[in-house]
Amino acid sequence: MILRSAAELDSRFHDLCPGDVFLGLLPAKHLRGAAAADLLERGVRCVPSVLSQLLARSKAAQAFVLKPWMAPHTRVIARRAELMDAVGYCAQHGIGAVVTKQEGMHCGHGIRRWESAEALYNAVAFTDAAYPLVLQPFRPDIADVRVIRVGDYVEAYTRTNPFNFRANLAAGGASAPVAVDASMEALCRAVMDRGRFPYAHIDLHLGEGGACHVSEIALDGGIAGASINRAELNRRKQAALERMAEER
Repeated sequence: MILRSAAELDSRFHDLCPGDVFLGLLPAKHLRGAAAADLLERGVRCVPSVLSQLLARSKAAQAFVLKPWMAPHTRVIARRAELMDAVGYCAQHGIGAVVTKQEGMHCGHGIRRWESAEALYNAVAFTDAAYPLVLQPFRPDIADVRVIRVGDYVEAYTRTNPFNFRANLAAGGASAPVAVDASMEALCRAVMDRGRFPYAHIDLHLGEGGACHVSEIALDGGIAGASINRAELNRRKQAALERMAEER
């Protein structure tokens, strides 16, 4: 049995058996973890994968699972003690300005720059709502690239903003097409395979000397700088999911 909508999942949830497939996105966040665990325990296959759905919705989870492909010194901060440890870690490694990514915020709204980890600690240490967050060194010399991959379709564009370190187009950035070279392609394939993403919007940071790291990955995202339109992209995504759902 293949279920293709949230309504079907809700009505048939307790009837699902090993080998059944749910094609779609899991329920709202308060039930997502329990629903995912229950389906996996019962041998129900989710398309897109449970892992890709959980990663796509959590910056902290991405930084935890995909850390080998992210910028050096990327850390997940889940509580005040870990933030205190990060202050000493940054001092030990000569890290000055840092950037934080707030969980659950998009379009650059949750990205903040701090002069130091100490300044960050002084501002948020006693605010429980700030956790979890992702902490990374601030790197002013990077190029920001978004890559869209679905099936055999791949395209990428740079995002720049001379007036704001947040290069997101929603934050006033501008875009330009860019070729996907071998190192970018290999990195995208690696993180998609690790996270079991059937397709992805991947933000890369390109540094000096050919360094290439993942910033974020999502199952869906903005395409303002892309040549493909939303309808065609969604058609390709749905076709990819249907092929996966039919696989045995």
